[in-house]
Amino acid sequence: MTRRIVPIGGTARTGSDGAIDDYLLDLSGRDDPRVCFVPTASGDADAYITLFYERFPSTRCRPAHFTLFRPPALPPAELIGAADIIYVGGGSTANMLAVWRLHGINEMLRSAYERGAILTGSSAGAICWFEDGVTDSFGNDLAPLHDGLAYLAGSFCPHYDSEVERRPVYRRLIAEGTLPNGFAGEDGVAFHFADGHLVEVVSARPDAAGYEVERVEGRVEERRLPTRLLDG
Repeated sequence: MTRRIVPIGGTARTGSDGAIDDYLLDLSGRDDPRVCFVPTASGDADAYITLFYERFPSTRCRPAHFTLFRPPALPPAELIGAADIIYVGGGSTANMLAVWRLHGINEMLRSAYERGAILTGSSAGAICWFEDGVTDSFGNDLAPLHDGLAYLAGSFCPHYDSEVERRPVYRRLIAEGTLPNGFAGEDGVAFHFADGHLVEVVSARPDAAGYEVERVEGRVEERRLPTRLLDG
């Protein structure tokens, strides 16, 4: 069984996120996949949940979600256990990880990953799958996060083009050895990992890309990765 994770750098400002959504649905290999949305990072914000159902309507898939800040309509274990795609929303990565561990969601996600469910998400929903990342969860300034789920090795930085401080802070943290080597994604860009290895990078936006960022002899090197533009 192939294990797949698709971290997304951020919401595409052009409104072309549908191309990424189509990519995920096609990747499931199912005509009517079960898609479970996890809005924990936003504190289970109603607006975010509504947007999910607009992007993944019942005409395209079988959508569902669960909440942890209020009693869920269905048990998370049931929804995660049945899902073909698990989509994690953005918000506070650190708070989300703490709440997940309190409720055992991290163990449920690991089981889903091992059985072949696609794990995906944007921003916090992308950082969480890696060992480390750069986050604004701890205040106004960006800071390193070291307790990701570690399903993927290394670190991740979202919003590489849309938030002005992301790129220089991520590069500095890697150059000084605070964060391990990793990947950075511009908004609307998704990384497809299969069994822990990068298969391809795709984008919903022309000219947007993903990057590999590494520390080499005490300095940082950034390599723009080949990025396939999706039809949208």
